[in-house]
Amino acid sequence: MKAVVMAGGEGTRLRPMTANQPKPLLPIINRPIMEHVLRLLKRHGFTETVVTVQFLAALIRNYFGDGDELGMTLHYATEEIPLGTAGSVKNAADKLRDDRFLVISGDALTDIDLTDMLRFHRENRALVTIGLKRVPNPLEFGIIIVDDSGRIQRFLEKPTWGQVFSDTVNTGIYIMEPSVLDEIAPGQSVDWSSDVFPDMLERGCRLFGYVAEGYWEDVGTHESYLKAQADVLEGKVKVDFDAFELAPGVWAAEGASVDPEAVLKGPLYIGDYAKVEAGAELREYTVLGSNAVVKEGAFLHRAVVSDNVYVGPAAHLRGCVIGKNTDVMTGARIEENAVVGDECVIEAEAYVSSGVKIYPFKTIEAGTVVNTSVIWESRGQRSLFGPRGVSGLVNVEITPELCVRLASAYATTLRKGDTVVTSRDASRAARALKRAVISALNSSAINVVDLEAAALPVARFNTSRENVRGGIAVRTTAGDPQSVDIVFMDETGADLSQAAQRKLERVFSRQEYRRAFPGEIAELTFPARAVDTYARELLACIDMSGVKDAEMKVVVDCAGGTSSLVLPSLLGRAGVDVLTVNNRLDDASPTETLAERRRDLQRLAELVASARAAFGVRFDPVGERVSLVDEMGQLISEERALLVVLDLVAAERRGGRVALPVTTTRVAEMVCRFHGVQVDWTATSLDTLTRSARHPDTIFAGDGKGGFIVPEFAPTVDGLAVFLRLLGLVARTRLSLSQIDARIPEAKLLKRTVPTPWAHKGAVMRSVVEAAEGHRLDTTDGVRVVEDDGSWALVLPDPAEAVTHLWAEGHDMDTAQTLLERWARVVEQAAGAR
Repeated sequence: MKAVVMAGGEGTRLRPMTANQPKPLLPIINRPIMEHVLRLLKRHGFTETVVTVQFLAALIRNYFGDGDELGMTLHYATEEIPLGTAGSVKNAADKLRDDRFLVISGDALTDIDLTDMLRFHRENRALVTIGLKRVPNPLEFGIIIVDDSGRIQRFLEKPTWGQVFSDTVNTGIYIMEPSVLDEIAPGQSVDWSSDVFPDMLERGCRLFGYVAEGYWEDVGTHESYLKAQADVLEGKVKVDFDAFELAPGVWAAEGASVDPEAVLKGPLYIGDYAKVEAGAELREYTVLGSNAVVKEGAFLHRAVVSDNVYVGPAAHLRGCVIGKNTDVMTGARIEENAVVGDECVIEAEAYVSSGVKIYPFKTIEAGTVVNTSVIWESRGQRSLFGPRGVSGLVNVEITPELCVRLASAYATTLRKGDTVVTSRDASRAARALKRAVISALNSSAINVVDLEAAALPVARFNTSRENVRGGIAVRTTAGDPQSVDIVFMDETGADLSQAAQRKLERVFSRQEYRRAFPGEIAELTFPARAVDTYARELLACIDMSGVKDAEMKVVVDCAGGTSSLVLPSLLGRAGVDVLTVNNRLDDASPTETLAERRRDLQRLAELVASARAAFGVRFDPVGERVSLVDEMGQLISEERALLVVLDLVAAERRGGRVALPVTTTRVAEMVCRFHGVQVDWTATSLDTLTRSARHPDTIFAGDGKGGFIVPEFAPTVDGLAVFLRLLGLVARTRLSLSQIDARIPEAKLLKRTVPTPWAHKGAVMRSVVEAAEGHRLDTTDGVRVVEDDGSWALVLPDPAEAVTHLWAEGHDMDTAQTLLERWARVVEQAAGAR
C-alpha cells in the first residue's frame, strides 16, 4: 500500500519563513516537517511514497532525493500549475491505480495512529476514510459531522462562528480506494473537501470519518509553528530527533558545545555543533539550529533559531523566529511573534517590536527601532473585521498610520484607475482619519470622490453608482465617542462580503501594497449635488401617494448627525408637516451614550404626544437606523418596530418575499403568512441580509435592530428611505402605528449571553448538536433546535467576542424560559463555566 504526501503548498501565511523555501521544509526541532511525516509513514509500514510538489519543487527533491537515507522509496509528481488538493493526487494517478492508498499533508505535524485508521477503513468497507481531530478553534479548517458509526453526514469548509456546529475538523489525512481517482477530472484545480467529497456524499458514497486520538497540528501560522516546537519538547507528540539529555528536558545533538556556566532551563533543544557560551541564558522552549552560536550574556526564551545563526553578547530574543544564516548583533532585542527571515543582519542595539516581520536579506541598522514590517508581513490577528467594519479606539487602535495601510490594502484589491467614494460623520476624528484614507487611495492609483460629511445611506447610494468600484466611510462607533468604525463597501454600496474581507485581510497582513508611479497618482474630486441626486432618486422610487391628502404631522430627531444634511431636500418635496429637533451637525458629540439616547427618545415621545403627530422617528447619527414612537407618545421597541413595518408592507403588497435574520421572532412568520408573503430566513451578518434583499421578489428586509432595507430603492440599510416609505404606508392605510402594533401578537422571545472562551467555542457547538439529537435542526446561522410544538432555541457563537448568544421562543413565557435555561446549561457546561 502506497502513501501520497502533498508537499506543493506555498505557506503564504508563514512568510517570510517561506519566502525562499517551501513550507514542508520548515524545521521542527531541526528536521523538516515533511521528514517527520515520512518517518511516521515508515513506522506504520508505508515505505513507498509519492510526493506531490509544485512550489520550489526542486528544493524538496534535492533534500529528500529518492528516499534511500530514510529507508523509503520516493516518487515525485510535479504540478506545472497549482491543481488543488485532489488535482495534485490525480496528477499522480499512474502510480496509484493498483491498491488503496493513504494521502497525508507534508506540512502538518502529527503522530496519528495510521495503522488503526487503516483498520477502521477496512472494517467499514469505506470508499474514503477521513482522519478527524477535535480542535479548540475550528474556523480555519473544514468541519465534518459524523454519525455514531462514523459515517460522514456533512461537510463545511472554513466556517464563520455562526456556522460552527462541531469542533471535529478535517486533518487532511485520507485513506482511499483507487476508484476515487475516477471522480477527478485531469488537469483541473480540484479540492477534496470543497469539490470531490461533497459530491460523493450527495450521491450516497461510503465516506467515513476516523476521529483520531493522537497529536495533530496544522503548522499554518507563526503561532502554530512555535506551538509545534514546544509540543515536541514537552513530549506531546511522538517524533524522532537525534539528541541526548544533558539535564532534565535539556536536549543536545551531536557535537553541541555548552559551557558549564551557561544557564539552561528546559525543555529546550540545542542543535548539532551549536555553541552556547558562559553567561548565556536559554530558557523554556528555545530551539537552536545546527552551528548556531550564542554569545555570553545573551537571553533566549521560546525562541526558535535556525541553522548558522549568530546571537551576539547581551542580545535578547523572546518568542521569535530567526531564519538561517542571520546575525543578531550585540544588545539587539527581538520581541514576541517577530520573525526575521534568512540571511539578515540585526545590528547592535536594534529593537524589533512584537509582531514585526523582516524579509530575507535585510539589514536593520544599529540602534534602529522597527515598529512596522520591513517590506512584507505584519502581525497576524484573529480577524481584522468586526460586526461594524474595522473598529477601535481613536489614535490608539485606529491611527492615521493604520488607516493608510488599510486603505492601501483595499486599493490593492481594486484595479488602477478605479473610483472609490469616501465619506465621514460629523466628528473631528473621522475627518482627520478620512484624510489619511484619501491620501493612501490616491497614492495607489485610485480616484476618490469625497462626499465629506454625509449620511451613510447617501454614501452607499453614491457608491452604487455607475463607474464606482467601492466606498470607505469613517464614523464614530455607536455609543462610544472614543472609537471609530471604518466601513468598507463594495460596488453595490453594501458592506464587503466575508470573502472580500478575507481578501483584504490577506493583503493587509502581508503588506503587499500596490503603489502608483508618479504619473499615475489619482484624482480627488468633490461632487456638487450628491445629496440632491440621492433625494431625487429616492423620491422617484418610493410610493408617496396619499401623503399630501392625509395632512400628517410627524416629529423627526436628527440626533445631531448627518441625516440633517439630507432631510431638507426630502421633506420639502414630501408634502408633510414636520417638526425637526437636533437638526444640526454636532462635531463635539458625534454619538451618544445609552443614557443620552434614552433621554432624547423620551423628549421625542413627549413632543409627538403634545403635537398630536402621526408618529415620531429618531435617526442614528449617520442616518442608517431609526427608532419609532407611536402617536400616543409610546416608544416602539426595535423588535416590535420590525413587526409593525413588516405588517404595513406585507398588507399593502400581498405577495413577494421578506428577508429576516434567524434571530427574529416567528410572529413575523405569522404576519407574513396572513398577508400571503414568504419569509427568507438569513444569517445574522449584514452582508447576508443585503444579499437576500437583492432577490427580485424581495419587498422588505430588516435586522430587528432598527435597520431596514427598502429593496425597490437599494439593497442596503437606509433609515431615510424607510422613513419615507413609512410616511406613504401610514398615509394610505389610515391606521395609526399603535393600532397596527395592537393587532400583532406579542412575541414570547427571550435572549441570554453566556461567556465562552475562544478555545471552547467549537466544543460548545458540538455539545449542542449532540444534545439536540432527535430534534429538527436549522443551521442557517448557529444551531437552531426546533421542538415538536414549534418552540425553538438558537445557539450562536459571537464572531468578535468570547461569548455565545442564546435565543428561545415558546407559546408562552414559561416555555421560552425553560428552553433558555436548558440550552444555557448545555453551553455553560461545555464552556467550562460550571
